[in-house]
Amino acid sequence: MDTLLLVGTRKGLFLIRGSQNGWQVEEPQLPGWQINHAVLDPRDGTLYACTNSWVYGGTVHRSSDLGQSWERSEELGLPEESGLKLASTWHLEPGHPSQPSTLWLGGEPGVLFRSEDSGATWAANEALLAHETRERWAPGAGGLVCHSIALDPENAERLWIGISAAGVFRSEDRGGSWEPANAGTEACFMSDDPFPEVGQCVHKVLAHPARPDRLWQQNHCGVYRSDDAGASWERLDENGLPSRFGFGLALDPGDPDVAYVIPEVGPENRVTSDGRLGIYRTGDAGASWNPTVAVDPAWAAVLREGMSFDANGGVYAGTQSGFVYALRDGQVTEAARHLPPILSVEAAAWQ
Repeated sequence: MDTLLLVGTRKGLFLIRGSQNGWQVEEPQLPGWQINHAVLDPRDGTLYACTNSWVYGGTVHRSSDLGQSWERSEELGLPEESGLKLASTWHLEPGHPSQPSTLWLGGEPGVLFRSEDSGATWAANEALLAHETRERWAPGAGGLVCHSIALDPENAERLWIGISAAGVFRSEDRGGSWEPANAGTEACFMSDDPFPEVGQCVHKVLAHPARPDRLWQQNHCGVYRSDDAGASWERLDENGLPSRFGFGLALDPGDPDVAYVIPEVGPENRVTSDGRLGIYRTGDAGASWNPTVAVDPAWAAVLREGMSFDANGGVYAGTQSGFVYALRDGQVTEAARHLPPILSVEAAAWQ
């Protein structure tokens, strides 16, 4: 099985095909659109893209033929009574395998949508819109965005979301209600209350596909792991990482103790640490970290959607300078160069 990389950029979507013969970059799709995230639905092969334009606003495009043709969602917006307006779409997550037409969509300002008809129409999640803690949420540097949506593969009712800067929230009833899940997560920029109920600047949250109670988080203020479905978090960044700050996060689907991050210097200098692009791996659940250097010297920047992984243990990262790197079998290769600024990388299988 070969790898298909869906690379979202500020100037369209690029499909990059990887095989034993190397990497092939195809012509860009959806030109003129900013692609914050794109994903191939493993349930039916439909390609979805979170598309944004200064003219048309934020929406979703879908393709049933790998980009040969596209349809745009027309009914996507927030209820007028909410007083909020959809600013952009950020992350799309295919629903549980038992719900073949369900999709989840995160956006700005800290909103979540669900579709029950494969993206033809969308409904805003009322429980999150009206959440009792919303007045305590504050936009991060990238805005008040719902950028992480993680599903429990064993329980179709449970999911987690990550919002910057509000924190992690968990639902046990398919989005009917939301509970903050930030215990033990620091908000280091809030000196008067560094461990609030909400207000944490989470950068990325992933649930392990084989051990759903285990969550991993790259935060503005550290790298964390939870072994109790987000009820509590343990900090993991004082043991080999050059910085606690970063955005990218990837897992090994075959081993819940393996995770990857790309540290950056800090919030005031968002470039890779130590003047090199290093992909740091833990094989012991975060007790220690060791780097594989992809590029040296390098002062690169990898955004929160700019890192991904596949079922074969490959890890992929794209930089704002337009380069894509693949880490497979302990070796790093360059998959693409000189693309527009990369906003997202998502890996999928293709034959």
